[in-house]
Amino acid sequence: MYIAIAAAIAVLTGIGAGIGIGIATGKATEAIARQPEASGKINSALLLGCALAEATAIYGLVVALVLIFTQ
Repeated sequence: MYIAIAAAIAVLTGIGAGIGIGIATGKATEAIARQPEASGKINSALLLGCALAEATAIYGLVVALVLIFTQ
């Protein structure tokens, strides 16, 4: 039972990643609207940030799976 609770807590990292990616996308859209000529640099920074945020969600999923399947 405690393993399932720990796995559920580990998966909650996906919520933070989703919120972070949403905020970053909104800010990038505002930045492109203000400076359309810098859209290339903004997009590359956005993709890097989204990849790092999504990596935390994937780490949480991996931890949850390890907790469930190793016991």
